[in-house]
Amino acid sequence: MTMEAPVVLWFRRDLRLRDHAALFEAAKHSKRILALYVLDDRLLKPAGSPRVAFLLNSLRELDKALSGRLMVRYGDPVREVVAAAREIRAAAVHVSADTAPYGRERDDAVAESLAEHRIQWVPTGSPYAVTPGRVTKPDGTPYRVFTPFYRAWAQHGWPRPADTNVSIVDWIKPSSSESLPETPEVECELPPAGEEAALSGWEDFLSAGLADYATERDRPDHAGTTKLSPYLRWGAIHPRTMLADLAGKRSEGAQALRSELCWREFHADVLWNRPETARRNYDRRFDGMRYDTGKTAQEMFALWCEGRTGYPIVDAGMRQLLAEGWMHNRVRMVVASFLVKDLHLPWWWGARHFMKHLVDGDLASNQLNWQWVAGSGTDAAPYFRIFNPTTQGQKFDPQGDYVRRYVPELRGVEGKAVHVLKERPEEYPEPIVEHAEERQVALQRYGAITGS
Repeated sequence: MTMEAPVVLWFRRDLRLRDHAALFEAAKHSKRILALYVLDDRLLKPAGSPRVAFLLNSLRELDKALSGRLMVRYGDPVREVVAAAREIRAAAVHVSADTAPYGRERDDAVAESLAEHRIQWVPTGSPYAVTPGRVTKPDGTPYRVFTPFYRAWAQHGWPRPADTNVSIVDWIKPSSSESLPETPEVECELPPAGEEAALSGWEDFLSAGLADYATERDRPDHAGTTKLSPYLRWGAIHPRTMLADLAGKRSEGAQALRSELCWREFHADVLWNRPETARRNYDRRFDGMRYDTGKTAQEMFALWCEGRTGYPIVDAGMRQLLAEGWMHNRVRMVVASFLVKDLHLPWWWGARHFMKHLVDGDLASNQLNWQWVAGSGTDAAPYFRIFNPTTQGQKFDPQGDYVRRYVPELRGVEGKAVHVLKERPEEYPEPIVEHAEERQVALQRYGAITGS
């Protein structure tokens, strides 16, 4: 490559211009860069409307930051990336590596096609502080348990944030570009999109939320989380940026947030090493788990999806998902446990519903968190650790504020009484199952596949 030859920067899960390792690498080889995004049906069609809407809004913000110089193509990336590169006689296509199963397959095909036209393929960095596959045990095998992975990940470390911004290169004005589709109408309230919104949210959290994060992050009735998961999903902010700002901070909040960021990296690493776990049990013993089927099972699933189970904390969480395209992480675990261990339905039903509605829906984090709760995943809590939805509500929403926010039928019930309804409002359903009974059924089914 020469400095005179232009290059393509193909954006995917890195919709930002600051701390962008692939942009930094591209700028070392050329000051003339074409910004490209390819709308790919294989990714768009399975995605729910909230995630597509947030993506399109994020692309509009990126295009605005580029002064309207984002080339948008629609179709097969193998065809469209090669065509865009040849159109400007690019010497190379630069990307942030995609480590998900489809992304890896797609990128191999794109790289092969580019090579036929003598165009270099240059992956630099990834959506993670440490690219999946790089943290291993001393014998080179992957970690199966989070805690030793966390220690090795922290010891491995990560590069400093890349010193990039919109002005370090000359962005090529596309000769032709597709228009971004209209943002689909969604029933949930989406967060503001784009890099500026992400960085603003991060700065607000650092000043007002980090100090109490270790305790507040488990309280769905409080605004105690970063709310940055949608921005991490689309790369409007990089975890390396966040970790750099946390460097040297020894508070419990800083340590808890580093650990949470590492969970995201751990799940990506598991999916890198075991791509089949996006659809199948990590622990293959659970292939023999008996789940309920038939009309009644489908009816129970529909009530869970609608937030009509009769368990206030579960219903609040499911209705928050529909209203906001997001759900508090503690409540995600509670509703997942209820689906798998109280209703005896497959984890992948719930995972699919989440991916349909979550703005932050991420294949690795979603599927493997569901498997963690179901007991079939790596580093899973013992299957017999079954969340009691009533006590979970009492512990983490002690005054019932979270429940009342999302379940209007219960707004007349004061304080903690909302979790144990002595007088149930007429419009609010009775519990669809009895937790104590279903807990025993779950344990029996677990025993049948483990011999315990």
